[in-house]
Amino acid sequence: MNESIYKVVELVGTSTESWEDAVKNVVETASGSLHDLRVAEVSQLDVKIENGQVMAYRAKVKLSFKYNV
Repeated sequence: MNESIYKVVELVGTSTESWEDAVKNVVETASGSLHDLRVAEVSQLDVKIENGQVMAYRAKVKLSFKYNV
């Protein structure tokens, strides 16, 4: 039986436009150095506020990828 092992890392992405863009930024940036990404799980959403205005959307994302031994 061919079993696989996956590693999970947690990253935070930001965007001035939306939470969806923040998540997309995490996945696209991480795919440059992490290979064989499998699942992205959004674990937390928040915003950065300055002077009563939303300045940035932030998403904490757990990414899993295949671990090659």
